[in-house]
Amino acid sequence: MRLKKMFPYALAACIAIGIFPLTAAAQSGEIRRRQVAQTTESHDLSALDYDPVIVSLASVEEIKASQPVPSKTGGNLQLRQLITAAIDERLGARYSWGATGPSAFDCSGFVWSTFQAVGIDFERGSARTLWARFTAPAPEEQYKFGTLVFFSNLAHVGIVADEHGFYHASRHHGVVYSPFNDYWLSRIDGFRKVPVPAPLTTTD
Repeated sequence: MRLKKMFPYALAACIAIGIFPLTAAAQSGEIRRRQVAQTTESHDLSALDYDPVIVSLASVEEIKASQPVPSKTGGNLQLRQLITAAIDERLGARYSWGATGPSAFDCSGFVWSTFQAVGIDFERGSARTLWARFTAPAPEEQYKFGTLVFFSNLAHVGIVADEHGFYHASRHHGVVYSPFNDYWLSRIDGFRKVPVPAPLTTTD
């Protein structure tokens, strides 16, 4: 008799114990989902730091031993591959005023060294000298890969990657890629085109 009286209470306790963990787990999962959603919503991409990111870092030995990337297609595509490889080898190198590599560069030294590496020869000079030496590109070529971009009253120069950014030797970060954000766009003086030898000017 006593066992029969206790049975309904025991059954109710078992059911309660079985359901509680599921309820608690569901509530816990709901709280976690809310936290993730709040965290995701709190990330405002417009507030991200514009400091450039170093894409790769080459040692002095790697830079010295580097060879241009061969291309079967020739023309502008080959030239782009060669310049890209030369830039990539220099990314991460430190900044040093007047330096032309292989482990340190200033802004014009980086530009000069990059083009020298792909067989485009011109006299080393300051950003202001390069501006005076080369001609302006057509408007549609200003943000074309390989065009030179000048800043801050011709005190700084870099190599255009595309309409989104450029490569340069930064005083604080060394050789890096930087986006054309408000800071840089407000300081652009203009663009110049490096003359390319005739054999490299064929179409893709």
